[in-house]
Amino acid sequence: MRTMHKRTLFAVPVLAVAAALALAGCVDNSTPSTTPSGDTTATKDASLAGLLPADVKSAGTITVGVDATYPPNEYKDDSGKPVGWDIELFNAVAAKLGVTATYNVASFGTIIPSVQGGKYNVGLSSFTDNAEREKQVDFVNYFTAGVLWASPKGKTVDPSNACGLKVAVQATTYEDTDEVPAKSKACVAAGKKAITNVKFDAQDQATQAVILGQADAMSADSPVTLYAISKSGGKLQAAGDSFENAPYGVAIAKGSKLETAIQKAFQAIIDDGTYKKILDKWGVTAGAVTEATINAGGKS
Repeated sequence: MRTMHKRTLFAVPVLAVAAALALAGCVDNSTPSTTPSGDTTATKDASLAGLLPADVKSAGTITVGVDATYPPNEYKDDSGKPVGWDIELFNAVAAKLGVTATYNVASFGTIIPSVQGGKYNVGLSSFTDNAEREKQVDFVNYFTAGVLWASPKGKTVDPSNACGLKVAVQATTYEDTDEVPAKSKACVAAGKKAITNVKFDAQDQATQAVILGQADAMSADSPVTLYAISKSGGKLQAAGDSFENAPYGVAIAKGSKLETAIQKAFQAIIDDGTYKKILDKWGVTAGAVTEATINAGGKS
């Protein structure tokens, strides 16, 4: 998961994802050519719009930092426009508030500092809420995801017994900074070979590494791994069930009045059914929540 600390483990059922798109060559899960269709628009709620800070209300837009390399959550379409179910959810939130969301594509590691510094109003990039990140920003929680490994089709890989294997990850994600290193440390402590953590700048590169035999497996957020499997043309398979489930959150500067507005707008789209329609459309309903919370990740 993206920048998450270790959490209680428990398995969850594998999520349903978009229909498989067969590829003749290597997988490319960075720029899908189509997105799921369906009307999931939201309408303005004047009482919620009244909660917006004056500068956001007058500008008519919320500036959003996003790393659009993490399909199906957030990625670029063929024209370079950020899309994905994460994007669509926040578009619905912005619509409830009577403003538009302006997306600024940035590298993952720069988004939270940019929110802190005021460059962006919020960060939306599959951020996992945790106590460490809450020292820097606040989070409005809106989804739950776990970690899921994938391996080449026909190759059995057990994430809990992966000593000596090469595991591909996107750099600076939880899988890179916490999960795989912790597993490797346990291997060494048991007198076994360490796990080689193979880092890539973008998730599609990590996926490619497994397809090309440069790594034995990959580790990523559950919806991301399942999407990569669906686009691999039968070359990848899930390795076990997802684990270490934790909340995603929209990153907001501490003390910002925007926090309450976004939380209540998320709750509004949950209550009116727009939220579920979007998740259903993208096949990620298993991660749905019934309540939009603040800083829930740091409390568990």
